[in-house]
Amino acid sequence: MPGIDKLPIEETLEDSPQTRSLLGVFEEDAAAISSYIHQLYQAMRRIYDAQNELSAATHLTSKLLKEYEKQLSSCHAVLSTQLADAMMFPITQFKERDLKEILTLKEVFQIASNDHDTAINRYSRLSKRRENEKVKYEVTEDVYTSKKKQHQTMMHYFCALNTLQYKKKIAMLEPLLGYMQAQISFFKMGSENLTEQLEEFLTNIGTSVQNVRREMDSEVETMQQTIEDLEVASDPLYLPDPDTTKFPVHRNLTRKAGYLNARNKTGLVSSSWDRQFYFTQGGNLMSQARGDVAGGLVMDIDNCSVMAVDCEDRRYCFQITSFDGKKSSILQAESKKDYEEWICTINNISKQIYLSENPEEIAARVNQSALEAVTPSPSFQQRHESMRPTIQSRPPTARTNSSGSLGSESAALSALSLDSLVAPDTPIQFDIISPVSEDQPGQAKASGQSGRRTNPFGDSGDKKSETEDSILHQLFIVRFLGSMEVKSDESPDVVYETMRQILAARAIHNIFRMTESHLLVSCDCLKLIDPQTQVTRLRFPLPSIVLYATHQENKRLFGFVLRSSGGRAESHTTSVCYIFESNNEGEKDHRASEKQKEIDKVKEKQQKELSKQKQIEKDLEEQSRLIAASSRPIQSSGEGQFVVLSSSQSEDSDLGEDGKKKRESEA
Repeated sequence: MPGIDKLPIEETLEDSPQTRSLLGVFEEDAAAISSYIHQLYQAMRRIYDAQNELSAATHLTSKLLKEYEKQLSSCHAVLSTQLADAMMFPITQFKERDLKEILTLKEVFQIASNDHDTAINRYSRLSKRRENEKVKYEVTEDVYTSKKKQHQTMMHYFCALNTLQYKKKIAMLEPLLGYMQAQISFFKMGSENLTEQLEEFLTNIGTSVQNVRREMDSEVETMQQTIEDLEVASDPLYLPDPDTTKFPVHRNLTRKAGYLNARNKTGLVSSSWDRQFYFTQGGNLMSQARGDVAGGLVMDIDNCSVMAVDCEDRRYCFQITSFDGKKSSILQAESKKDYEEWICTINNISKQIYLSENPEEIAARVNQSALEAVTPSPSFQQRHESMRPTIQSRPPTARTNSSGSLGSESAALSALSLDSLVAPDTPIQFDIISPVSEDQPGQAKASGQSGRRTNPFGDSGDKKSETEDSILHQLFIVRFLGSMEVKSDESPDVVYETMRQILAARAIHNIFRMTESHLLVSCDCLKLIDPQTQVTRLRFPLPSIVLYATHQENKRLFGFVLRSSGGRAESHTTSVCYIFESNNEGEKDHRASEKQKEIDKVKEKQQKELSKQKQIEKDLEEQSRLIAASSRPIQSSGEGQFVVLSSSQSEDSDLGEDGKKKRESEA
């Protein structure tokens, strides 16, 4: 016999929309069977009633024909009995017992599913700040009981629907077989014209019915054993937040599916949460509501960013932002395990690992490399030989004490160890806590007297007016990954090593939250601005930024080293490396800074020309004043008056009386 489609009992715990859709197909099939059996029952009931009427009429006739009384009455009585036993009994039993059982299980499953949804919604609304152990215990127990009840009911409902696929064949074949056998037996009593071919056909039908019955019994036994095994194995999963030590988090996934709560804004300050089934398909995040035939696109998660967020005092919330920053979505997972797996999976998809031949192996290798990265290697050069980012060091003018060539610097760099760049036990700051102190007036003056300092971004260290600063700037969306103090700021490898340690620490300690800010690059400083309140979080003066570099494989990662004075001694300086992730590539940011540098040079050149022109005008004005003064005659006056002398007259006054006489004789 051909194979019979069955509902997968193993997928009842996940309760995905695909499983619900397949369940709907079986429910429609059960409804169609119920309608057909009801019509078949009515038709066979008419046959049975007609036979009873025929039997009663025959019995009445046999009384009138006394010689045929015994023979006719017995034949029709036997036929009526056979129709009742072989035709009416099987279809009546299927209609009254099996179909009603399906309807009852459907109602019970619907009630259990509604109870489970109510319990999950109540658990999702648990406060994270104001925890009440009693309320939390009651809600957790309610989720456990409702989920267990839904799972058990769903498994038995699936088992009944699978069994119905076998019973419907028996329910349609047995009444027809009984009817034909009853008629044949009836005809045998009065005729000997039955052929062996018809008897063989009926025998084969009976054998087929027995085979279906045996297959049904075997399948029911297998499904019952599967239900028992799944009940034992799924008992810990009924809890809304299972223990991660027993069920470890899978960080190498490139596909993920499950129910999430999605936040939807309903007003300026109000929002609602909808529970939907989410799944990844390639580089897309899809969602599907119950009752929908297919899923819909939520957003493209290639090159996206994902981070944990605090939202409306709910647990396990995270935010996904598209690569261009124009679209974002806040979702809530049901457990910590799902929460971490969703973030890791979206991170793996964002890196486009799914496009490779063995995505899970590559994801495992990347995660393993992150875990091994916290163990210092014997040689920094060996570890980063294949993963070294593009070197973008300071221009030569910024380092006046460097006299060696590039080759000698590379040779010296290869001899550096990890300890000479970043201390092993240096603490890492993953969040923005306090602003960076600005330059002191004395330092700014000293820097102005010592000449212009060329920084990695190509901006001038001179102070500009607010008008020029508002024009010459670039704004970028960045996320702060972390910062740590470094021991050296002479080589770009300091930035690469800081990137490695910060990313490895985030991967090991499961730190996914990142602070998003707007990075404003102006002519004199870098500013980190809060995108919501427009308040400046951090300010980095450009003269203090001594190093800048971007990662080679991920161009969105960039970092710079800030040198500042620290401690009581003025001569003591500290260097801190800051690492960021941008929606744009760091090299593009650098090119924008280079463009600002060119604009700055043009402005400076115009300023010099303007100053030179003003000086020329001033000199011409002074010469005109002297010429006008020399052309005036000497004015004598009495007391209280004064004489205005020209430059030549003032010289004569210095010659004395002898000079005057000499001048008169010459005249």
